Amino acid sequence: MPRPLWTGAISFGLVTIPIKVVSATENHSISFHQYHLEDMGRIRTRKVCELDGEVLSQEEIGKGYEIGKDRTVPVTDEELDRMPLPTAKAIEIVAFVDADTVDPVRISDSYYLAVDGQVAAKPYTLLRRALERSDKVAVAKFAWHNRERLGLLRVRDDAIVLHAMRWPDEIRSPESLAPRDVELDEDEIERAVQLTDTMALDGISGFRDRYREALEELIAAKSEGKEVPEPREGEDQESGKVMDLMAALNASVKAARETRGEAADDEHATVHEMKSGTRKGAAKKSAAGKKAAGRTAKATSTARKPAKKAAARKRTAS
Repeated sequence: MPRPLWTGAISFGLVTIPIKVVSATENHSISFHQYHLEDMGRIRTRKVCELDGEVLSQEEIGKGYEIGKDRTVPVTDEELDRMPLPTAKAIEIVAFVDADTVDPVRISDSYYLAVDGQVAAKPYTLLRRALERSDKVAVAKFAWHNRERLGLLRVRDDAIVLHAMRWPDEIRSPESLAPRDVELDEDEIERAVQLTDTMALDGISGFRDRYREALEELIAAKSEGKEVPEPREGEDQESGKVMDLMAALNASVKAARETRGEAADDEHATVHEMKSGTRKGAAKKSAAGKKAAGRTAKATSTARKPAKKAAARKRTAS
């Protein structure tokens, strides 16, 4: 088990569950150091006092809040520890809500809650079973790094997960970002929905970080004095190209079907959208055809009249 980041208890009504908090995720990103190009010397970051220019150790550095120019209020760790924070050592459940009522934008880091001792096994299992059967998630308050936070408790497999959440006033409004006055054809919307159906998956467990893999290959090759690997075929995709929306949707649906091994049905796989110019041209051709047909009918009718008169005179003479 990873090293616990925090120990405390879950407060569930009158039930107390001793727990340990461990990180639910791992960071596999490759980190770089800064170095001097001339001699490959490592570049270090030092904490220097701006008044006397001295390099300070962590023991010589304190916290403070700047309330004005050249005026800072110092705050010590002891003063922070004495603050009346009821959730300092407890994850206090305050409500239960449906999972789909929680905006995913508010969810931050995730942590596993592990039992701290055998005495916690039964109440821990009780809370987990209650969450499973009610099909709800628990909203909780807890303290983290000297501030009170909002959290979300849910079940993952046989463990309870704590998601740190942002407060409502920490979420920016997207009102000014959404585009306005955009006209879409029904065919375009239906085609986009068809693309989502074609690209649908049962889960996302199969995805991997291809950039990190390529970066590891690059570092390994350079460390062994080998040539830098060339980009894999198809990875250098053209960007910034403006395409016709319907053509792009048709091509995307076709490509997705080919990837799944589905046979392409040209009758349903392509939506032919008439351009405005094409519609005008077709209308002109249709009108011209009607006029020509009218002239032909009129000429035929005119040619038939003398023939009818001649036939009438012949019947009278007989």
